[in-house]
Amino acid sequence: MGARREVTAAVVERYRSAGRKEKGRILDELTAVTGWHRKHAVRTLSRRAAGAPAGIESRHGKYESVGDALTALWEASDRVCGKRLKVMIPVLLPALERHGRLKLSSSERTLLQGVSAATIDRKLVSVKIAASGGRRRRVGFYTAIRREVPIRTFNDWHSPPPGFCEIDMVAHGGPSVAGSFIQTLTMVDVATGWTECLPLITRDGSLVVEALARAQSLFPWLIRGADFDNDSAFMNDAVVPWCRSQNIEVTRSRAYKKNDQAFVEQKNGAIVRRLVGYGRFDGIETARVMMRLYGAARLFVNFFQPSFKLKAKRREGAKIIKQYHPPKTPYERALAHPGLSKAIKQQLRMVYRGLDAIALLGEIRAAQAELGERIDRRRWAASPNPAPTNPAIFAETLGKGPTGEIRATHRRQRRPYKVRARQPSKLDPHLAAINAWLMVEPQMTALAIIRRLAEFDPVTFSDKQHSIVQRLLRSIRRTSATRLVAVESISVLNMAVVKDADVGGAACDETSAPPTPPSSSIGNNKHWNSEPGSWPAVG
Repeated sequence: MGARREVTAAVVERYRSAGRKEKGRILDELTAVTGWHRKHAVRTLSRRAAGAPAGIESRHGKYESVGDALTALWEASDRVCGKRLKVMIPVLLPALERHGRLKLSSSERTLLQGVSAATIDRKLVSVKIAASGGRRRRVGFYTAIRREVPIRTFNDWHSPPPGFCEIDMVAHGGPSVAGSFIQTLTMVDVATGWTECLPLITRDGSLVVEALARAQSLFPWLIRGADFDNDSAFMNDAVVPWCRSQNIEVTRSRAYKKNDQAFVEQKNGAIVRRLVGYGRFDGIETARVMMRLYGAARLFVNFFQPSFKLKAKRREGAKIIKQYHPPKTPYERALAHPGLSKAIKQQLRMVYRGLDAIALLGEIRAAQAELGERIDRRRWAASPNPAPTNPAIFAETLGKGPTGEIRATHRRQRRPYKVRARQPSKLDPHLAAINAWLMVEPQMTALAIIRRLAEFDPVTFSDKQHSIVQRLLRSIRRTSATRLVAVESISVLNMAVVKDADVGGAACDETSAPPTPPSSSIGNNKHWNSEPGSWPAVG
């Protein structure tokens, strides 16, 4: 709006003195620049040419006399928004006047009853800022930059050439995202699946620019496009202008639509989390270890690990059927792609001939073992057998160790719960008495039971045994509820059998025996009466 006002102020003098044709050309220019409707541009220039009208100036002073009353109504409504306050004024204003909270003239009362919601919010801006401690609600700083970056969805990738990447960040904050921790910048080439990972000390736009400049030298080909998410670390005045200065096409995904970045999201789990895990990492030294880990992993993943790539998908009703190309490594896809030059392919072949997959894997395991030593021991477990740093020794250990290798960066395995045998309780000799008390008083509390037991044996029982009596009561009442439900079910079943017999014309014995109560899973059933009516009530 500020830019539109500046453009309007620049052409208003020329518009005032221009003829009919010249005014038409000025309107064409103004609508093309500002995006206004032509009629709106005519009204704006006409107002500027004639000076500010009296009506607009007087609008700001129209409600000055009722500003304090409006503030009082806002406070009395518990600080609701303008749209809700406008509806409350016809009800709230008479109540305040009736109790002497407000004294208004008839003209002021008419103004308040006809005020709009937008005017209420505008007049209360300074009051709301003061009420919040002098802090104005900050509008998103990167909204304008984010708005000018076009959106690209998953379906908008129409077999792009190598160089168009999806970029995302993976946070290594562990169980908490408070404070500063390392972030991994993941870049995935859409055409070939080539993946580069770079650790960042903090989530900052300037560090993102340095990481992108570093990735330019790591990729075998030029980066032509960068597809970010809506993170403020990407959508800022440092990253977007730098990409455009490097002739990199900048796009972004939709907010809260992770499938728009399906390629990089898949690599976040299959590569980054699989290598680094879910622990918390921070500090420069840890970032150096992660840099060494990613340096070996980029060669191992891009040259030796095949991956699938989606070929086509179709929907049949509620089912989505997907077809994939045969799995290939990013290196093989790059050699087969017609969009890459022979020089790049020859350079890739030379790099491939000098690589040793076992040596790279050994370096990855050594870096993972060092990262495992830096994970918080209270929440994560390091590997009991760290990988040897010597590639030859590591190669000898392959296939000879125990199955199910526990890497240093993996989650700690949960131990199975140990089932403990029930120990004798102090209440065992008194179960019969407790059952008898519950027959008389079904709603008896645990504290009343323990105090009644203390009258007989004050040495053994006191209020300290309150918890074990509570557990006993829960067990007894749970068993009673189970018995009651079972008896009701059997009764319903017997009624259904009798009804079927009556329908079939068979005689029914009216003196059938009552249903037998089910056996309890808790011991000491001998203290319960077999009569259903003698069971303790469910509390």
